[in-house]
Amino acid sequence: MKTELDYSIEITYIDGNAELEKLYGEQVPVTHIDGEHHDFWRVDPERFRACLEIHRQRQ
Repeated sequence: MKTELDYSIEITYIDGNAELEKLYGEQVPVTHIDGEHHDFWRVDPERFRACLEIHRQRQ
């Protein structure tokens, strides 16, 4: 997927996966940036954009 920020999204459904349901429970949706926990419950586009840029600068 190509976007303005040039990132891809991987969607993982936790329904039926006991390990993920136990780990995330009612926090869905959960976002990670390159495997690092970013946020949960709701996605704030501006916060996500800022964190994505910070993450890229660290690489």
